[in-house]
Amino acid sequence: MTLVTFAAEDPGDWSHLIDRAVAADQAGLDRLALPDHVAFGPDLSAYADPTKGGIDGGRQPTGPDGLWLEPLTVVSYLMAVTSRIRFATNILLAALRRPIVLAKTAATIDVLSGSRLDLGVGVGWQAAEYEAAGLSFSSRGAQLDHTLAVCQQVWANERASFDDGQLAFTDLHQHPKPRDGGVPIWVSGTVNRRAMERLARFGVGWIPWGPDAADLTAAIPRMRRAVTELGGDGANVGVVGSLPTTYHEDGEIDGAATLESVPRLVEAGVTDFRSNARFVTTGEALTDQIGSFVAAFRAASA
Repeated sequence: MTLVTFAAEDPGDWSHLIDRAVAADQAGLDRLALPDHVAFGPDLSAYADPTKGGIDGGRQPTGPDGLWLEPLTVVSYLMAVTSRIRFATNILLAALRRPIVLAKTAATIDVLSGSRLDLGVGVGWQAAEYEAAGLSFSSRGAQLDHTLAVCQQVWANERASFDDGQLAFTDLHQHPKPRDGGVPIWVSGTVNRRAMERLARFGVGWIPWGPDAADLTAAIPRMRRAVTELGGDGANVGVVGSLPTTYHEDGEIDGAATLESVPRLVEAGVTDFRSNARFVTTGEALTDQIGSFVAAFRAASA
């Protein structure tokens, strides 16, 4: 499920994040996914422009003065109050972080949490964030590839060496390493050559975007073919699918309607369902409500 770590207006208190994370952990949910924005310019119209990385008809959920928490900081905070649930960024604008620092941050979270972090990454849609970081928006794809290459090189080698023409180092020591050889990376994008090259090279999973997210039955086979042709293991790439929530008139979740598409999407190849379900209860009632939703999902996806 998505963990909403932003607000259009100051909530005054963010303790609800702890309540939801603890309840989700106890209820058996697999993952909580956190969004990312570092800063905003005054014009957010690019979010609705696919040519700039947005989505046709999309609308940013807050204005430029919305409050957005930094996801890796939130993850490190919530890891301490949970024991088994995984956390995923969906998506992290990884190129905005210096690669060697991101590698260190992610490895630290991995080690302290018992390997419960997934990095979902993408290029984003907003030029203002890249410009504020001193980076070129037009080369954001190449910058993301550079960032991921540095991270994986450092994670995988006791003494890492790297040279891509932009950055070079030799016999670099950075410890501790992530426990399983690296932090899993999920790549967001459409089925285009650049995104598929990134997925084949770095990713264990795909976060579809735009028209491909809207038609997974057609998009998943194209993704698998593209990744395989580019030298990756297309057959075993995980796939995120959206699980829109339907509600009764009283605000309760309509489980049957919400889960109706699950068997079809499982058959199509979706491995990781993301829900934006809203829950208004707290404490044990929230744990029970999420637990019932999880149980119904397990039955629908079996």
